[in-house]
Amino acid sequence: MSAAVSAAPPSPLSLHPMALKLGHLGLLPFALGALLIWLIGDRNLEAHAFVTLGTSAYAALVISFLGGIYWGFAFRMPETTAQPFIWGIVPSLGAWVAVVMPAYAGLVLQGAMLIVCYLVDRRLYPEYGAAAWLTLRFRLSAGAALCCFLAAAGS
Repeated sequence: MSAAVSAAPPSPLSLHPMALKLGHLGLLPFALGALLIWLIGDRNLEAHAFVTLGTSAYAALVISFLGGIYWGFAFRMPETTAQPFIWGIVPSLGAWVAVVMPAYAGLVLQGAMLIVCYLVDRRLYPEYGAAAWLTLRFRLSAGAALCCFLAAAGS
């Protein structure tokens, strides 16, 4: 008689330390971009435009990375549907549109996309065996989205 024992998913503290460090360091460009946008303000329009574009481009890269994770999940599955491949490109397309929008609107779209990506991940990560990453994903997404919204308000 064998009883199935369900182990609780590892806590974020038991995730790979390098992933934790790099994830948190990845918030620095968001925070620095938002801070610089506010500090520069209207005093130097060229610098302001450079920093807003840089912040938006970085957000687009991160959002694209979040979508690309689903391609990795799909590649690991012996059989899969088209769903992870399709969802995997949606964030990239939305982020690309946001980069070419005026910063006050594009950064809002990117902040919203970071939230949507997290909500999708919260629903799908358990299916792909990645539920242990959700606490870290929440923290990083909340921080990055907040910075995008603050940067949009300052642009």
